[in-house]
Amino acid sequence: MMMTQALRRVALAATAAFALAACGNNANQQGAGSTSESIQVDGSSTVFPLSEAVAEAFSTTQRGGARVTVGESGTGGGFRKFCRGETQVQGASRPILAEEMEACAAAGVEYVELPIAFDGLTVVVNPANTVRATTIEELRRMWEPAAERQITNWRQVNPSWPDQPLLLFGAGTASGTFDFFTEAVVGTAKSSRTDYTPTEDDNVTVQGVLGNPSAIGYFGYAYYEQNRERLAALSINGVTPSPETIADGSYSLARPIFIYVNADALQRPQVQRFTQYFVENAGRLAREVGYVGLSDETYAALATRVSERQTGTAFAGHQEVGVDINEVLARPLGTTARP
Repeated sequence: MMMTQALRRVALAATAAFALAACGNNANQQGAGSTSESIQVDGSSTVFPLSEAVAEAFSTTQRGGARVTVGESGTGGGFRKFCRGETQVQGASRPILAEEMEACAAAGVEYVELPIAFDGLTVVVNPANTVRATTIEELRRMWEPAAERQITNWRQVNPSWPDQPLLLFGAGTASGTFDFFTEAVVGTAKSSRTDYTPTEDDNVTVQGVLGNPSAIGYFGYAYYEQNRERLAALSINGVTPSPETIADGSYSLARPIFIYVNADALQRPQVQRFTQYFVENAGRLAREVGYVGLSDETYAALATRVSERQTGTAFAGHQEVGVDINEVLARPLGTTARP
């Protein structure tokens, strides 16, 4: 049974403290890596379950390992910290954007970009709602700016849907999930109605939809996996989100999720070990928390990117919908955004 978020946080703190104490009692282990070293991971709430699982496993298995702390400030909020040099690892549910590239460059922060797993952004309703299928066009009618204070009933979107209020829950504007959803659904990133309940914590959306029979919300597939007995996922354009449809790209809201690692920090042995451990175990742990792992060949290529500290982004400061990971890995990395 999957560990809950609360239990996972407790286990992470306990195992990290145990690893720290064990190292402090062994001079040889201290020589391998300072036990006083701390690695700060922050960023996307979507990537959070995977980062947390990796940090817990690393702290448990890597005796002499650093203390790893994992936060969830959202992709945008996390990048602000990362580009100020406050964190070493940044979880992101979309690529680094042009303004974030500029902020990192101004602060002298170089980064290694690692697409680490696949997610399928999942649209959910309360099980009491009879709706089980939607389309991108219907989602656009719900969420586009023109819908604000105008589209307030399910039946306004589709005449066959229930005659009940339309209550919307979704990602906050600092979230990479918000950026991806608005671009994929509305057609322009960050373009959305504002009369909905926004949050950087996907568990707030879970509780909001659970508590309102006429609510609809969206978040990463892992959060649906954790609550599949209590929430109903909608098919989109005839395709239901699943590990298979996310992996083959037939689900229209499939997307890669990322970690970014401070390149200077990678020269520290413990940060190097943690990042390599993340890449080597991401496929297995992604499946455990509800995401879709990449191929062994892809993780091998990413391990080389880490060991060689290959810096830059393959996205030139822009988010893309429907990307192919193999094509992305073949692109040159750059530090300049394109128009």
